[in-house]
Order: sequence, then C-alpha cells, then structure tokens
Amino acid sequence: MPLLGGIRPPIAVLCVLVLALTGLTAKVLGPAGDLGVPKAVLSSQQYFAEDGAIALRASIDERVTDLNRTATALNAGPAVEPERILSDLGKTYQKWTGTTVLDLESGKVLAARGETIPLAWLDKEVLTGDLALAPRMVRLETGDVRLMTMAVLDKAGGPQRLLVASNSLSVPAIELGPFRSMAVVSRDGEILATAGFERAEALNSDQERKELTFLRKQMSRLSQQAAERTEPHPVNTKEPGSRGYPGASGSLVGEEFNGRLATAGYASLASPDPEEKQSVAAGLGLTVVALLPVVQQHAGEQGRELYGLAVAGALVLLGLMAVALLWATVQRPLMRLFLESRRLARGDLTRPVSVPRWGEAARVGHALERLRVQLGGEGDDPGTPRGGSRLGVRGPLALTAALLLLWCVPVGLLLNRTDASVSVPTAMVNDQRDRTDLISDRLRRALNEAQADLVSTSRLIEADDPTATTSVLTDALRRHSRYQALYVVDGKGGVTARAGGDPHAWTDGGDLPLIRVSGQGGKKPVIQAGAPLPKEVGGVLVGELRVEFLNSLLDRPGLGEVLVVDADFRTIAASDGFLAFEEPPRDTADLARAASVRVGAGPVANGLLVRQAGRVTVAAAAPFTGGGVAADIGWTVVSRQDAAGFQIAPYEREDRSVLAGMLGLAAIIVCLGWVYLVVVRPLRALAAAAEKLAEGDLKTVHYPRYQDEVGAVVRSLELLRQQLQTRRQNQARRSAEPRLRVGGR
Repeated sequence: MPLLGGIRPPIAVLCVLVLALTGLTAKVLGPAGDLGVPKAVLSSQQYFAEDGAIALRASIDERVTDLNRTATALNAGPAVEPERILSDLGKTYQKWTGTTVLDLESGKVLAARGETIPLAWLDKEVLTGDLALAPRMVRLETGDVRLMTMAVLDKAGGPQRLLVASNSLSVPAIELGPFRSMAVVSRDGEILATAGFERAEALNSDQERKELTFLRKQMSRLSQQAAERTEPHPVNTKEPGSRGYPGASGSLVGEEFNGRLATAGYASLASPDPEEKQSVAAGLGLTVVALLPVVQQHAGEQGRELYGLAVAGALVLLGLMAVALLWATVQRPLMRLFLESRRLARGDLTRPVSVPRWGEAARVGHALERLRVQLGGEGDDPGTPRGGSRLGVRGPLALTAALLLLWCVPVGLLLNRTDASVSVPTAMVNDQRDRTDLISDRLRRALNEAQADLVSTSRLIEADDPTATTSVLTDALRRHSRYQALYVVDGKGGVTARAGGDPHAWTDGGDLPLIRVSGQGGKKPVIQAGAPLPKEVGGVLVGELRVEFLNSLLDRPGLGEVLVVDADFRTIAASDGFLAFEEPPRDTADLARAASVRVGAGPVANGLLVRQAGRVTVAAAAPFTGGGVAADIGWTVVSRQDAAGFQIAPYEREDRSVLAGMLGLAAIIVCLGWVYLVVVRPLRALAAAAEKLAEGDLKTVHYPRYQDEVGAVVRSLELLRQQLQTRRQNQARRSAEPRLRVGGR
C-alpha cells in the first residue's frame, strides 16, 4: 500500500535541509567575494550623496521661498523704490549672486545688484502658462550655469515689476574631507558644478596629478551612470516595500588607480514628502554625486575556502549520523512492525513475531506475539515482558537533536565572534565626522533661515494696530511649520500680540544672542529666535521653534544616535528621543567639549573610534561654524553608532554564523517536531492499545489517525481484534453445545 506520511517524509526533509544548509554554509562562511570595498563604505557614500541632495534641495527651495516671501511683503507694504528693494534684500538674505528688478511692460532694468543677469532667456513662455515663473537654469557666456528665480511685484495702483535673483548651482557648502569630491549633475549627465577638485594647485608630484586626472574622468563616467539610474521614477527604482530616501539613490564602483578604487554615491533631488508638499528643486532633474577613492580591501582571508568547507563537512557528517540514527531506531523497527502486523492479519501464524529490541516498537512487537499465540492456540500467553526502558523513541529523537546541536550551537554562538579588535575602515570614521558636520551645518542654516523669516515678517508689523499684527503672525505661523508660537514683545517685556502657543519670557539686551534656549526644568526645551522690529515700532518679534522640527533634521540613516548639546553641554534635541537638558553620556560630552575647543580659526569637527568593553563605537562631534546669527550660540551636534551594524567582513561573518546556527535549529525543530507529532505520539498510543488488546480488551475499536506506517499497524491491530472476538465467540458457542444436549435428555 502507498504510505503517504509516517517517518520517511520528515527524514527526507531533514536530509534536504541539511544538504541545503551545507551548501549555504560553504558559501557564506567561505570567501566574502567583495568588490574590494566593504558594503558599509558603499552605503556610506550613498548616505553622503543623499545628505548632499537634501542640503541642495533645501537651499534651492529656501531661495525660492525667500524671494516669494519678500515679494509678498513688498506687495502688502508701502511703495518702495527698486534700489531700496535690492538693498534690503541683500541685507536680509546673503544668498544670491545677482538680483535685478525689471519693468514688465517695457522690459527696462530698474535696478541691479551683484552679478549681471542676462535677459535673453526671458520670453512669453517664462511669464505665462502652467510653468510661469518657475525657476529656470540658464547658461552664461562663460559656460557657467545659473538658477534664475522670479517673483512678480504687483502692488495695487503701481506698475508690475519682475524681481529676478540669480544663484549658482554649486555643490552645497558642506565638509567633504581631504579626498572626497562632489558634483551636481543634470538630467543628461552633464556636470554643472563640482567641489573637491580645487586642490590641483597643491599637488607636488606627477603621480598626484595623474590621480587627479583619473578622478575627474571617473567623476564624469560615474555621473553619466548616475543620471541614467535616477531618470526613472523613484518608486520604480526601489524594491517593493523599501523606504527611506524619497528619491532615487544608490552607489557605484568605478575603476582602480594606484591601489585605490573609485566609489561613488548618487541621489536625485526629491521632495521630503512628495504626497503632501512638492519641491521646486525636485522638478529640476538634478542629481548629486559624491566620489571617494577607497583603498582596496580583500575581506576573504587566505584559506577561507577550506574554512567554509570544513564547517560544511562537519554538518554533513553529523547530519548523516542523525539520519542513520532515526533510520535504525525509528524507521526500521516501524517498518518491521508494519510487515509483521500485516502477516498476522492475513492469518499467517506459523512463525513467531520478530520483536524489536526496545521502546514502543518492542512493546507493540510483544503484544503482537501474544496475540499470535492467542489466535493460534499454541499454549499459554507469554505475558507482558518485564523490565525495559519506557523512554521509547523519544530517546533517539533527543539523541538526534543533540547530534545536530553539536553543530548549531558552536556555529551560532562561538564561531566568528568579534571583539573590540575589529578593524573598521578609516573611511567610515571620516564619513561619520563629515556627515555629522553636514547635519550641524544644516541645523545652523535652518536656524538662520528661521531668524531671517522673522526679519522679513517684522517689516509687516504695525505698531498701532494689534489686530493687524495678530493677523500677520497667524498667517506666518500657518505658512511655517517650524514655529509653535509667534509673538511681539515690547521694550518692557510685555507681549502685545501673539499667535500659536503660550509665549515664554524674552529678555531684551544687546549682549544676548538672537537665538536662545530656555525652559530648564520643563518637559521640553524652549528654543527662541528673535528679530528686532523697526525703530519706529520698537520691540522684538519672537518665534519659538518646535523641538520636533529640529529632531527631524537630525534623523538620517547610517548615523546612529544624533544629539544636539548647547553651550553648557546639555541635550536640547535628539534623533531618537531625549530628556530635556539631560547630561549626555560621559564619552559623548567629552567628545563635544573636545570639538568646541578652538583650533586655528575656530572649532572643528572630529571623529573618533572607541574600543571599549568588547564593543567598537564610531562617534563624531561637529560644533556650529560658519555665518549667520546661529554661528556663535555654541551648539554642537554629536553622533555615535555601534560598529556592529556596519556591513564589514568580520561582522557579516558573525551574522552569517548566527544565521546558519539559527537555520540549523529551525531544521531541528521542524523535522524532529514533525516526527514527534506524526510518529512518536501515535506510536505510543499504539503501544498502549496493543498491550490492552493482548490483555483481553476486545471492546475498544482501533481507528488509524494517519495513513502511514503506524496507521497501517493500527488497521492490522483492529483486524486481529475482530479475529480474536470471532474466535472467542466460536469457542463459547462450541463449549455451550454439549450442555444443551445433556439438558435435553
């Protein structure tokens, strides 16, 4: 009869799983087969390019927003001469290479500042249609590309004028480190701007100049590839279910020169939330490419092939022993019982039952022998055998599990374990420092922009009209999600108008910074930015920034935990939650103090590799540097992450070993659990039922639970029960017949 279940399927599955795990072990514990660069370094270049794309997108969007905000304020306020417009614009925002005011009717230039803006690109399509006044990229006669931003000055009762601002499409002003270069690339792969190649004048040897030429060629080639990869929609370039950066991003590997391999990360400019807020910069089709030459590393040490084969061979040996044990102690006795029970059920009672040596199979075999004797009438019932272990087939199962655990436990818990001596690529430490410095610069610019917004809004405030002032503040609060409250403080510290949450105290003083932190003792720090109102109005316009807004600027993949500490080294923002004004960990605080020490012109960012208590941590600190009102407030951005999360060879081998051990454990649980549920438990029930039947219980009907070996023995046992029942009925009938004849006489 065909046996669809039983002991053979789980044993076969165990063999297949052991062989599959053997091949997987030989592959993953053997040579890593890297391209010469750890995956962690490639991922770091991708993250760096994403950070650069975010900085460039935010910079372009802020320029457009600032110009539109200025135009709105000018349209709502009193009439201003064109020269005054450009003068005030330059004082408030120092971000444009050139500005121009045109008369739309005549096309005459009314005022101009900075770089001369060519006007040949201005036509009807630029000023009308669906894309009217959208930013345009214009190439100058020098070959440089400028981004032209426009806004209409349309004051009631006056002529329409066009405000045009020119920006260079330069690489974001971020710290690139000594070897990295970055480029801004157009849709067709043309490099519009680069940074990091300016060190040509400092090269002292032909070899260095050759390397610089090589890197320029690599940048051009990899930029073409990046443009091709970012051309499709970001949703189509990602794996289903993947998240993270909203645009298209990735990493590329170039050619090798002098032992160093050119690696690059790329990222297209994308809106931070494409579903809710569109980005002007995202529609320009720009891509940021970050290039870094990395020293080639070969993760697979010599002999790793034999190492993986040895571990796989041990698994094969133990797996064969486990399968042989199951075959000899479970499958073979069970098949013998199946054959013997079928022979007895067919009526072949001539020879004794071949009884297995131990366990439930032996109990069933002895019961079958007793039934054979009872059916054949060969004398006295031999009775139930004495002694013998009652552990049964659970013992072989436990021994099989122990054999396989001899491989799983050492591989999963002991093999390829790492400690504090793991070698971390220098590029990872440098990238941690540079990306932390980039976050610091991004945060500083955000604070500067917030204060500049307040300066722009302050021009709309009227001293004698609190209702109008409140309306202006409410509108500004609605348009800028970075604020939680806006209010006007007079010279005596009183609040004359407000919008949003409850205001906090603001102390006016010439020595106090325009960006302050207060609220110590509360649940959240209070971050205030102020803008003095015009002299004829008096007072200060204060905006309280949401802590969540600052936290969102810190949350970047591949940086770990990011904190912001103030001048007193108290935590005021973090990427993963924090307690207001809590003291950061000692090593973090020490790193922030070291970064705040002035070196040369000022404090500089630094990175550190910490080896402590068997763990390796990469940390970095970047103080606020640069310009703007936020430059001197003394804040420092600190980041740290466990190197165990890096995709480098030692940690990958450790993870693979743990995975192999867990897969082996899963195979043990699945296969041996299968055997226990489908074979062991029914076999124990069969043994008890067979013994009861041999002891004379002919009333209990035996039903097979599965169509397998045990089920076949149960069916044979039921046939034997029926035969015994028939035999006893016949014996009772024959013994009753003489009594009837005697009673009849």
